Amino acid sequence: MQAPVFSATILGSSAATPTSTRNPSAILLNMDYKYYLVDCGEGTQIQLRRMHIKLQKINHVFISHLHGDHFFGVIGLISTMHLMGRDKELHLFGPPRLEEIVQLQLEASLTELVYPLVFHPTQAGKEEVIYESDIHFVKSFPLEHRIETTGFIFGEKPRRRKIDKAFLLKEDVPVPWMMRIKDGADYVSPSGVVYPNAEITKQPPAPRTFAYCSDTRYSPDVVQYVQGVDLLYHEATFMEELKEAAREKYHSTAAQAALTAKQAGAKHLLLGHFSARYKKLDGILGEAKAVFENTSLAKEGEVTEV
Repeated sequence: MQAPVFSATILGSSAATPTSTRNPSAILLNMDYKYYLVDCGEGTQIQLRRMHIKLQKINHVFISHLHGDHFFGVIGLISTMHLMGRDKELHLFGPPRLEEIVQLQLEASLTELVYPLVFHPTQAGKEEVIYESDIHFVKSFPLEHRIETTGFIFGEKPRRRKIDKAFLLKEDVPVPWMMRIKDGADYVSPSGVVYPNAEITKQPPAPRTFAYCSDTRYSPDVVQYVQGVDLLYHEATFMEELKEAAREKYHSTAAQAALTAKQAGAKHLLLGHFSARYKKLDGILGEAKAVFENTSLAKEGEVTEV
């Protein structure tokens, strides 16, 4: 069985100050052609257009915290969707005051949206499932930053086994048996023949997870929340030479991000949220790779498979 699409497109990789080549934080996840926007810094909708991604395909937006470089693009995105005649609900997950901020902006501009906004307040103090579909889930967890901030884990739910087509052509399997077989049961034919499940089904792809750690300083608690993820996006605002500044400002160095990935047993680390002071990022990558080899840099426009 081929695994469904699960990828992350980098829309913004800069820290608080954007540069001429790096935009504020935003990532678009494609999970089996369902699109989830994670953070929405200033100019995110422009990045989406540059990458030929249709805005109206996005139905869920997740905001980690209320520092501007992570949510100043929200009202612009909402407004453009309105002008384009959107009629579907847009779900926004984020800190409780996100709704107040958005509604104030809409009221100040006398904007009456032609589609519903549905707000889902997150709680930064605990780990919890905040969204579920039949095949996906999203979990929030606390990060260690200057204001209340949540990380997110996006995951696939386990899929049922797939029954071998040749077996179905050979045996007239009653419909009630189908789900039982897909759930792992052996099949017993009307004549009493037992067909072991492993011989008549195919193993589904293992479920995958993507973790997003926006702004946080190193914390053993965060390590526990992201245990075993397939792809970890982690901020790397500073290098080790500014480790003390990172601690004081509640950010991480590249080496600390790599340490989190290593201790969590992550498969792949994707670094982002780079300070504007770093024109070239080779040093950041090298520092992280010295701790955790399977590390990449977030590059805007690039797609990383989970």
